[in-house]
Amino acid sequence: MDSSTHKLYHVHDCDIRQVLDSCFSDKSDMVFREDSLIFPIENLTKTFKLGHIKGDILIDLSCNSLVHQLYSACEFFKHIIVLKVNDRCILELKRWVDRRTGAFYWGHAAKLHGYFTGKSDQLQDKEGKVRSALQHVMKCDLAKENMTEPIDLPSADCIISAWLLDAISKDQDEYIQYLRKFSKLLKPGGHFILIGCLYTTYFIVGKDRLHMLRYDEDFARKALVGEGFVIDFCEVKKRSNVSDITDYKAIIFIAAHKKMET
Repeated sequence: MDSSTHKLYHVHDCDIRQVLDSCFSDKSDMVFREDSLIFPIENLTKTFKLGHIKGDILIDLSCNSLVHQLYSACEFFKHIIVLKVNDRCILELKRWVDRRTGAFYWGHAAKLHGYFTGKSDQLQDKEGKVRSALQHVMKCDLAKENMTEPIDLPSADCIISAWLLDAISKDQDEYIQYLRKFSKLLKPGGHFILIGCLYTTYFIVGKDRLHMLRYDEDFARKALVGEGFVIDFCEVKKRSNVSDITDYKAIIFIAAHKKMET
């Protein structure tokens, strides 16, 4: 199938819950555990443990209604603002925040965080901290210069973006354009944490084949540097599973900081 016929994550509706069940659940047949859960949580734990990424505000710009990328961050930021491009993600995330019946279970991710931090006895406290810090879940419009118009967000000390740029960018030029737009939400000197897939072209949800942008490590590095970032840490992990749901070859984790204005 021509990639131009693939559906776009932020334009076409898709079953958010099916993506969570397929790629982020605790099911015994969930083949993506090492790549989608363990790798990000381990690297986020290492990164935040260094203690230099902290502040008042963290903005999360990630795919789906993910929570696991926030377990480490909630210890270092007073407020977490989550921006989503579709209503389904907002509803699913708020269901978890409000502890509603039927909310997606993230306890297995909290246990992984506890394992890497050596604080497995504080799991309930950890989920409570994430919920407490996560004060705003907002819709954003990627087509607008100010994505949260008419609201002007305060500049963030840190941005986490997991897999969103992969899913919304039709080509590498758009990737850079969206990265530039995300960067405008960040203070000079602020930190940007990027999680993505390398060499991928599609992701299947039910009967739908969604577009994913194909790029390599070199492109991701150059894109960040080109937008005024200094890369502090980069880790790439080769794919560890077999599944026809998606064709990525590796997972990338990058921590960078935005140069101070001169």
